[in-house]
Amino acid sequence: PQIDDPVRGFSFRFDGPLDMRMSGDGPTAADFVNEAGEEEIADVIYHYGEERYSRRIARGIVEARAIDPILSTAQLVGIIHKNVRRSKDGIDPATRTFMALRIQVNDELGELERGLIGAEKILAPGGRLVVVSFHSLEDRRVKSFLHERSGATGRGSRHMPELPADAPIPSFKLIKRGAIKPSETEASENPRARSARLRVAERSDAPAWSNRQ
Repeated sequence: PQIDDPVRGFSFRFDGPLDMRMSGDGPTAADFVNEAGEEEIADVIYHYGEERYSRRIARGIVEARAIDPILSTAQLVGIIHKNVRRSKDGIDPATRTFMALRIQVNDELGELERGLIGAEKILAPGGRLVVVSFHSLEDRRVKSFLHERSGATGRGSRHMPELPADAPIPSFKLIKRGAIKPSETEASENPRARSARLRVAERSDAPAWSNRQ
């Protein structure tokens, strides 16, 4: 898969060009780390990678690029390892930063949002939307979308307010309220599935909410 192709620059385990583009179009990860401001880099790493050492890593990137452009995955890994110690759980310190840059370069959360809205528009009544996400940022957005569109926000909270009385008719019905997780067998046979979360909803005959906007 392209994630493991060193030429694509997605993996911190192989040296290659710092690219990370899924389509091959637009700015690369190298463009971002060499041109963005320190604060923007830190924000991307913090919000998309949920990396608590984001500012330390961003500072290291800015200091390193002042000497030489950061053009390879190995360069970036070296910068991260220099500024962040390996955790006790054995996870490589570069993991979260590489994920954050991939999300940024490919606008993955924007693509997800547009995909969900598009599915709401084109699914026929009774059609099912099945979404598999591989990290918490994606899953939270899918959960929020489906719970809102199904009217399953319940009594509301400060994180997910109750729907107003004039809210549109639910465009989806949840098939299962929570996410479906991989079995222990599947996770052991395919470690990449360990973080996967699957959510399913069925399209109602109500108009798409996005058509009201």
